[in-house]
Amino acid sequence: MFAWFSDLTQRERRTMFACFGGWSLDALDVQIFSFVIPSLLLLWGITTAEAGMLATITLLVSAFGGWIAGALCDRFGRVKVLQFTILWYAFFTFLCGFAQDFNQLFIFRALQGLGFGGEWAAGAVLMGEVIRDKYRGRAVGLVQTGWAVGWGAAALLYTIFAATLPETLAWKVLFWVGLAPAGLVFWIRRFVEEPDLHNQRREPVGWDHMFSALKPPYLATTWRVALMVTGAQGASYAITTFLPTYLKTVRHLTSVGTGSYLMVLILGAFFGFVSGAFLADWIGRKATFMVSALGSMVLMLVYLFAPLSNDMILPVGFLLGYINLMMFSPMGPFMTELFPTAVRGVGQGFCYNAGRGIGAVFPALVGFLAARLGLGMAIAVFGFCGLALMVVALLLLPETRGRSLLSLEQPVAE
Repeated sequence: MFAWFSDLTQRERRTMFACFGGWSLDALDVQIFSFVIPSLLLLWGITTAEAGMLATITLLVSAFGGWIAGALCDRFGRVKVLQFTILWYAFFTFLCGFAQDFNQLFIFRALQGLGFGGEWAAGAVLMGEVIRDKYRGRAVGLVQTGWAVGWGAAALLYTIFAATLPETLAWKVLFWVGLAPAGLVFWIRRFVEEPDLHNQRREPVGWDHMFSALKPPYLATTWRVALMVTGAQGASYAITTFLPTYLKTVRHLTSVGTGSYLMVLILGAFFGFVSGAFLADWIGRKATFMVSALGSMVLMLVYLFAPLSNDMILPVGFLLGYINLMMFSPMGPFMTELFPTAVRGVGQGFCYNAGRGIGAVFPALVGFLAARLGLGMAIAVFGFCGLALMVVALLLLPETRGRSLLSLEQPVAE
């Protein structure tokens, strides 16, 4: 199953390692906030709506960060931008631990979002261009498992700190740990090279390049992919952002119990990422997306509304994490295979992060609706709407499995 990995060149493996580390630490920094929410509700007296706003602002600003970083990738190089974005989000995650009130945390979370969005854009393009066509789907998909690793690390640290530190300090230490990704930059600087496809492209890139993916012949592809990602990201954020709060306030689990239950869901997500990586090459990108979206609708409703005990909900959480996060493995290769080299950075950066930015509204909406309908119902409403939007957008997009990047160098008219 993994014999293909030994066929990769040293350059391909190093690029995989760098991007895996970037995504893992990216997830660690971003997912920390979901575990901090219950503490802020208690210590600062903020509402669930305000907590949703703090989650949303990072994701909303990440849309601009990814769009800008994508354009900068085409101008200055994928590796340089990857290093800068990692340093940026690590620094502002660290500063979040020093916030004294809602307004300060809001500003730090917004600035964190610029680097958070930019890191994915740079890493996805770098991976897509370095890994050869026949291995691209599984390689980029396996690197996506770094998100589950980082999320799991956040849950583990939360469980440890909640058990050993006073609540007034534990949430701060979680954010301070977010400085760790900065160390990865030194390794990337030494061992990771720019893709040949980028180095061979000689035409200059001006600042109007920011809008190149929003013009023909790329516009039709751009808006369809952005809608697909909006649905996927919005649904995922609606489900995962408030899960710690749901388990603690609706299921009445302790802090340690909440962390333990989420670790099971995250373990499912890890295997979902791995399965999605291989399915993307075996049954195609679109079929993998569809299996994940439709399965997520069913498992989400079971998790939130089935009359199951806390013991029974544990394996359902594993299945929900497995099927829901599977959809993110094919996204990188899918978008890489839709845009030519000249606009690949800005195209992927805009589509993924515009989708993430619009999807970022979902946690805020869940927070507002929870006050009227309850947290479980609010999560279900926006989770289902996002997944339905994803399915509709997918029907308008082509399958790209096995597509050579060289075949994209002559753009196809709309």
